[in-house]
Formats: sequence, structure tokens, C-alpha cells
Amino acid sequence: MTPQIKALHIVLNNFVNDSRVQKECNSLTATDFLVSVFALFEEGLSLEEKSASLVVHRFFLATREWSKNKLIQLVKYCECMVRMTRKALALKPNVIHAHDLPALPIAMVIARLLKSVVVYDAHEFETEQVEENPNRLVHFASVWLERFLVKRADAVITVSEGIADEYAKRYGIPKPRLVLNCPPFQVIRKSDRFREKFAIGKDQTIFLYQGGLSRGRGIETLMDVFSRAVRKDIVLVVMGGGPLEGQVRETAERCGNIFFHPAVPSKELLSYTASADVGFLPYPNNCLNNYYCSPNKFFEYAMAGLPILVNDLAEMKRLVDAYRCGVVMASDTAEGIFAAVEKIMAEDLSVYSANARKLAEQYNWEEQEKVLLSVYREVLSCAV
Repeated sequence: MTPQIKALHIVLNNFVNDSRVQKECNSLTATDFLVSVFALFEEGLSLEEKSASLVVHRFFLATREWSKNKLIQLVKYCECMVRMTRKALALKPNVIHAHDLPALPIAMVIARLLKSVVVYDAHEFETEQVEENPNRLVHFASVWLERFLVKRADAVITVSEGIADEYAKRYGIPKPRLVLNCPPFQVIRKSDRFREKFAIGKDQTIFLYQGGLSRGRGIETLMDVFSRAVRKDIVLVVMGGGPLEGQVRETAERCGNIFFHPAVPSKELLSYTASADVGFLPYPNNCLNNYYCSPNKFFEYAMAGLPILVNDLAEMKRLVDAYRCGVVMASDTAEGIFAAVEKIMAEDLSVYSANARKLAEQYNWEEQEKVLLSVYREVLSCAV
């Protein structure tokens, strides 16, 4: 009997709501891989979770809390690398799958010790993000580190054409393969979860923002627009978690047409998404990471049949225009958002909704899974 191939996925989060990594792991376990996930421990979670072909190991670090002090962050990162490396040496994986740049050095160390292959999964254009208080030295180090290590990975995958083209051009590597952030295909029935929970009227249109609540995503501008809206037939639901959660809660308590809902498990997400009427993606065009982004929520909105409002960003604009499944905002300002709301409220939402479902028929996890598995076959065949 041929021994099962072991794959190790490394994420520097708690893995609970990382839908991309969960989908990739599920696809591999369904293809008879033995999959382990290295993640970070948080209160209320298990240090280890086991199923038939998947084991999640969460690492409890002595240097528990991240600090703004870069030296403390480096100490914590080194501790994480040592603990994960020691555990990996016992597991002896054949493939190390590094999710985002912080996981890549850890994967490379493990791979060199075990002579394993490395798949680098760039979820974002990490070195091209806007930061509140940028540290030029840290940014330079990140760019240098990615440039040095990406050439040594056995395969690189990413989430959009734009990012793939930039990686090939900047780093002199073959164009990374595309594994988009699409949910599994399913027919989602319309629900009334939000209307029932928040007593929203049938005559009111529910605009939804779902996902991480962090700066640089246009959430503050979006809430500002709805807090000042004169129209009584529109409401905003913000669903997710993150650094801006407190601000979102406070705004929701103050404004009668804005509602906050905490993040929900991935397996339940689309039933909530389908209880809205329009999906919002207000990411500002202020960095290449945003310009080329192709986030989970775009394809989740489409799968749930929601018309989509996006800013003029390359990847999302291309799909919205091609499928006519929403409206592209003229600008990422409050005026641009309000104008897009007015425009879509004057349209037949059912037409946009039907077109969004057509997009989902083409862009779903079943199609992306084929690319992922082909990448694994290629790197393993070269390693023999």
C-alpha cells in the first residue's frame, strides 16, 4: 500500500475563521492526504483538534501578547518558529504549505531540515499594504525577505491575476498559479436572519459589509455615509470582528439604521449573507494590495446572489463589469459611496442578483480546487 502523503499548513492565526485554509485542507484530506495545521492558540480554543485526516495543532506561546515593540515581536516570532519546527520534525511532512509571508521563513526552515517541498500561498500583496504607522526598516526587510525566499519555494500560488503578474515581474519567477477565494458551489436560499434579529422592515433594503473589521477597508467611510443618510429605506449591517469592532458597535448603538453582527462560523456564513440585499466592498484604492485584491467576500456575495458594490479596483471591477452583477463606485469617498447606493436603489436588484449567481457558477471552489491539486501533484512529482 502506498503511504499517505503528509501536508503541513502553517498559519499565524487561530485557524477558526480562515475559510481559504479550511477549504484547501478539506480538498487535500478528500484526496487522501494526511493534513496537519499549525496555528496559534487563543483562550477558549483547543490546543489540538483531530478528525480522520486532519489535525490542528495550536501553539501556546510564552510571549503571549503581541507588542508594538519590534524587538518583542521578533522574540515572539522566534519562539513560534522554534516550537513549530520541533513539532514538525516529529511529524515529517512531505509538503509545507506557508500561508502568507510571516509563515514562509518557518516553512523554509522546516523544509530544509526535512528535505520537504514548500508551497507559498500569498493571500495578499503583503508588502504593498497601507499601514497606519509604517516602519521603513521593517518594510524593507519584508520586501527583501520575500524576494529572497519566494525564489526558493517549490511553487507559489496567489489570489488574483494582478498579484500574480506583479510577483512574476518583481521577483523574476514563473507566474504564480491562481487559486481564487471562492466558496464551494451551492444554491443558497434567501433568508430573513437579519430582518428577524434586528427588526428590519420588509420595505427596507439591507446593505451588508462582512469580513474583517480593520482600518484600510473603507468601513469608517461606509458607516459615515449611512449614519448621515436621509433615506429611511436603506440600512447597513456590518458583520465580522477585528480592531474596529468597538467603533462599529458604538456607531450601531447610536444610529438606528446601522446594525452590528459578530462573525459567524464559515459553515453558517452564507445563510447570513443571503439575508441581505446588497453586498458592499468599499476598499479604498490606496495601495496595490487593495487594487489587486480578490477577497473571499466578493465571491461569497455572488454565491448568495447579492448585487455587489465595489470601488474602482482592477480585479473586482473586471468581474462586476463582465457579469453585470453590481455597480462600480466612481470614487472611494463618501460622495462616491452615496452615489452608488442611489444608483443601485434605482435599478432592478433581481437582474443583478441573477447575474451574480451566474458568476458563482463559474467562480467556485470546485474549480479552484483543481488548480490546488495540480500544484501539489507537480511539486511532489519533481521531488521524487
